[in-house]
Amino acid sequence: MSGEEIPAWVKCAREGWTHTGKNRPPFAEVPEDGKESVWDYPRPPLAVEDARHVVVKLKGTDTIVADSTITVRILETSHPPTFYIPKKDVNMELLKIAAGSSMCEWKGQATYYGVESSAPRSCWSYDSPFSEMTLIKDHISFYPSQFDCTVGGEKVTPQPGGFYGGWITPELAGPFKGDAGTSGW
Repeated sequence: MSGEEIPAWVKCAREGWTHTGKNRPPFAEVPEDGKESVWDYPRPPLAVEDARHVVVKLKGTDTIVADSTITVRILETSHPPTFYIPKKDVNMELLKIAAGSSMCEWKGQATYYGVESSAPRSCWSYDSPFSEMTLIKDHISFYPSQFDCTVGGEKVTPQPGGFYGGWITPELAGPFKGDAGTSGW
């Protein structure tokens, strides 16, 4: 599905957001020098290339699932970024297609994967993303709650909640969507 084929319900969902990164709400943390506020990220989200060294390992092991310095971060209001790693830098032999899919009003339809020793839907891709997100085509993102992830050598903390896949790194200021009471953000 290309950007020109965005369904009417998706357009309607996009128009319903009030937090768009234009005005930081009063409850948002003020970032210290060198930090980023997730409340300054835009909505619709922005895909940005990132050259930091990203490593994804099977939880509690030294088995590398992905290792790259050419990733894409998705920056979306109230969310810690989600890192997308090129499939060429992912050990695809460890991944198996998982049942089901979901639809994101910003990226398109997701395909899920599982890894033998993790949850059946522990990573995902957008094989035919909307035109605004073509940078993530042929990339995979991982739920950091299911893996041991690092960015630039720093351990990643998973975004709160079971649905979201954001990667909390030391340079971020929140609060982050995912905790109880944040569904309207």
